[in-house]
Amino acid sequence: MAISKSQTIVIADSDPDFTKWIETHLGAASVNIVTTQSADKAEEIFVAKNADLLIAEMNLIPFDGLELLKRVRMRVPNAMVILNGTIFSTNAVIESMRLGAFDVLRRESLNFELKSTAERALQSAEKMRTQEDESADTLQAQPSGDIIIGRSPAMQDVYKLIGRVATADAPVLITGESGVGKEVVSNAIHQFSRRTKGEYVAINCAAIPSNLLESELFGHEKGAFTGAVTQRIGRFEQCDGGTLFLDEIGEMPLEVQSKLLRVLQTGEFSRVGGNQNLQSDVRILAATNRRLEEEVEVGNFREDLFYRLNVVRIHIPPLRKRTEDIRLLAEFFLQKQTKKGKNRQLTLSNEAIAMLESYHWPGNVRELENLLQRAAVLATGNVLLPQDLPLDQGDTTMMAGFNALRHAAETILTAANGSSELTALQIATNELVKAARLRCKDDKEVAKLLGISEAKVTAVKE
Repeated sequence: MAISKSQTIVIADSDPDFTKWIETHLGAASVNIVTTQSADKAEEIFVAKNADLLIAEMNLIPFDGLELLKRVRMRVPNAMVILNGTIFSTNAVIESMRLGAFDVLRRESLNFELKSTAERALQSAEKMRTQEDESADTLQAQPSGDIIIGRSPAMQDVYKLIGRVATADAPVLITGESGVGKEVVSNAIHQFSRRTKGEYVAINCAAIPSNLLESELFGHEKGAFTGAVTQRIGRFEQCDGGTLFLDEIGEMPLEVQSKLLRVLQTGEFSRVGGNQNLQSDVRILAATNRRLEEEVEVGNFREDLFYRLNVVRIHIPPLRKRTEDIRLLAEFFLQKQTKKGKNRQLTLSNEAIAMLESYHWPGNVRELENLLQRAAVLATGNVLLPQDLPLDQGDTTMMAGFNALRHAAETILTAANGSSELTALQIATNELVKAARLRCKDDKEVAKLLGISEAKVTAVKE
C-alpha cells in the first residue's frame, strides 16, 4: 500500500479466516495490522495504539459495529473507520456516514474496493495527524425503520451522501426522474439532521399557481391582494428551525426565485404586502426532474440561485438502472398493503418478478407501488402471477431483449478483461459472426448483415 510511513490498522471481525484474508490483502511493510474478534477490545486497541484505521464488521459482540464507530469517534473525533457487512439496513448505512464512518462496504465487494478505500482512509489519517483535532458532530436523532428501499450500489451511494449531508445545514439539490423518491430522500436528510425535532414542510412548486406561490412561501399581510382578508404566515415562518423541501423547484416563477435567493443569502424575507423584514432559520432542500443547467441557459432559472442550491447534489437513479432493487421494493409494497389490513399476505412468483425486472418503469418507484396496489386488490390467489400484473407485454418483451443484450455485453467485457490476446470488440465480432452464420447462407451475406468486410468474417474460425 502506498503510505509514506508506518501506520496501524485495527481489524475487528468475528471470522478468523476472513481476518487472515484482510491481513494478506492489505499487508505491506509500511502497515502494522492488529486483529481482534470483539468490539470492546477493538475500541481499546485502537485508542491505546493511536491507530490510523479501524476496519470492523457490523455484527460484532458485545456491541455492533455501529456502536463501535460511535464509541471510537467519541474518544478519537477524527478516527478513520470502515464498516463492512453482508446485510445491513438503509438506516445503518446512513447513520454510519452521519456518525463519521469513512465508508461502508458490502462484504461481497471487499475484494474490489477494500484496498483502494483503505489507502484513501490511511492517506486522510496521515493528513489529519498534521492538523488539530476537531470535535465530531453528535446528533440526537435516531430514526427507526427503513425509509428507503434498495441495495444496489447506486442506492448505497445515495445513502452515504444522505449520511454526510445530514449533519450540515447547506442546501441540497436532489435530482432524478419523476417517481424515483426525491421527497423520501429529503425527508431522510431531515430525520437524520439536528433539525429532526423541527418542522419538515414539503411544497410542490408545480402544484401551486404562480400568483399564490409567493404567499404560500412567505405569507401575506391583510389586504395585500384581493381575498387576503387576514394576515397569514408563510412556510418559512412555519418551519423556523426546521427544513423546507421545495419539490419541482424548476417550475418556480422567476419573481419568486429572486425572493428565495434573498432568503438563502441573508435569511431575511418579508410577507407579501408587508414592509417588515423577518428572519427565519430554515434549511432548504430542493428537488427537480429538470436539468437546471439547461433551464439557466434558456433564462428560465436564475444562475445565482442555481449555484446557491447546488451546494450538494444527490442524484437518484431511475428504477430501470437498478433492477436488482425491484424485488425488494415489490416485496416491501406488498407487505405495506398487508399491514394496512386491506389485503391478505401476498407473494410474487418468480415469473412475476422476472416480468417486473424486465419492464422499463417510466414512472419509476411510484409506478411500481401503484401497480402492486392494484394487483393486490384484484388478485384471486395468494401468489401473484404475470397475468395479475397489468403491464404492457410488448414493452416487457422489448426490455427483456435490451436486458439480455446488456448482460451479454457485460459477459464480453469480463472475458476481454481476462484475455491477453483479444479485445472486447474482437470477442464481440467473433461471436456475432458465429451467430450470423447460423442464419446466413455464406460469409458474404454475413458481412452484409453485420456491416463489416468479408475478410473480417473469413478470419473468424468456427
